[in-house]
Amino acid sequence: MEVVEREFNHPWEGVLAAPAQGSVVGVLVLAGSSGRIDRERARILAQQGIAALSIRWFGGPGQSPGICEIPLETFTAAVDFLTASGARRIGILGVSKGAEAALLTAVHDPRVDVVVALSPTSRVWCNVGPGHDGEQRPYRSSWTWRGMPLPFVPLDDSWTPVNPGNGPAAIRGWYELSEESFAHLVPPAEIPVDRARADLILVAGGDDAMWPSLRFAEQLAQRRRSAGTTAHLIARHDAGHRPRFPGESPASASPHFLYGGTPEADALLGEAAWPHILDRLGSTAPLRF
Repeated sequence: MEVVEREFNHPWEGVLAAPAQGSVVGVLVLAGSSGRIDRERARILAQQGIAALSIRWFGGPGQSPGICEIPLETFTAAVDFLTASGARRIGILGVSKGAEAALLTAVHDPRVDVVVALSPTSRVWCNVGPGHDGEQRPYRSSWTWRGMPLPFVPLDDSWTPVNPGNGPAAIRGWYELSEESFAHLVPPAEIPVDRARADLILVAGGDDAMWPSLRFAEQLAQRRRSAGTTAHLIARHDAGHRPRFPGESPASASPHFLYGGTPEADALLGEAAWPHILDRLGSTAPLRF
């Protein structure tokens, strides 16, 4: 399928990859804490007949340098862009912090029809990096809505990695300790996916070394079931934080973090999830008019 790409710098840096003949399905693609434009993932979706928009949602011109009080309106504006481009079915596909943003956007924007949350969290966490003021502490929310910070869980800075100073670290234990240390702050920070009208696809690995995404995904699915709605959970217990879809390059190693899993397990998880993702995004699902 012929794919065309459009680059732009306003209102954010990004790329739109779409079939040459256009598409009635539009997907916003959100990377994790890199905040990068995920061109490869957008192109792979476009090859399946989907208009895929990937944006830099922090760290760009005029944006917060870290994931600190990022307005969810950043993502609703991207939904505006997709609908103005002709999309009648809207999806958001995000990984890690991008999945957190995708879930929260669907809670606040009923135009979102499908959320694909890869290695998600079930609650709002504190900032990762500095805000506009350049400060990282005290901790603040990762997100705002209509100018108000969302309730969040901070990190317990008493945590230390198992291998301090000896190469990349697994930080899953930092999040697990913080849940215990700030247990009273967890309930108001839970992401109310029961309020989202979007279909929900959750993809998680049990060997995730960044945070316990499989447990978080199970909590999200249970929250939906308790409200009488559904979620589709695809999991592998040997996969890590970065599932890869068919045709994607293997994820590169980090000098700072361990992600868990193996390239083989991460690819198998992405391969298992891929047909379900395409099914819910594609023409077999009802369009919104």
